[in-house]
Amino acid sequence: MFRMTFTIAIDGPAASGKGTLARRLAAHYGFRHLDTGLTYRAVAKAMLDAGMPLDDEAAAVDAARAFDIGNMQRDVLAAHEIGEAASRIAVMPGVRRVLVERQREFATRPPGTVLDGRDIGTVVCPDAPVKLFVIASPEVRARRRYHEILGNGGEAEEQAILADIVKRDERDMNRADSPLKPARDAHLLDTSEMTIEAAFRAARRFVDAALGENS
Repeated sequence: MFRMTFTIAIDGPAASGKGTLARRLAAHYGFRHLDTGLTYRAVAKAMLDAGMPLDDEAAAVDAARAFDIGNMQRDVLAAHEIGEAASRIAVMPGVRRVLVERQREFATRPPGTVLDGRDIGTVVCPDAPVKLFVIASPEVRARRRYHEILGNGGEAEEQAILADIVKRDERDMNRADSPLKPARDAHLLDTSEMTIEAAFRAARRFVDAALGENS
């Protein structure tokens, strides 16, 4: 049975700002951070690198057990083809079971942890003392992603990004296994009109209150 350290669970749809917020909180409190979405991408990359068929669930489960969860390279794993492969692997029950177990093990690491994803507060760490559900309108999220891509030297069409976000939301919220939804006791943060600094301050109020209760 895993016993968590102080854990902050952050969920939300793509481009809502949850990843940036998670990294800021982890740095502020000196906690370890895990972007759980990268774990699925790490499995996908291992499969692609080995030339394994992406529908081989047994091989994907082996890859899920083997990769170094403490050494995932965000810039490498951000590649579009890895994301596409990860979306196929993420629906495999065996892979999800292994990765959830590894994510829970990560949540036991001192002095504290911040995990962000889509099912942290509901499935991975349902007993986390702080749960945040970060949202923003699809239009705002598409605009953010568009400017992020341009800022990294890429090319994109904002309307195409918006269409992809809407489709992804539909898939994430309606999947049978671990659908995207706020935990009953999650604090809702709508960042549509917020700067990251404002969202960070709002999140800190929830965390500081919980730390006070746990001291």
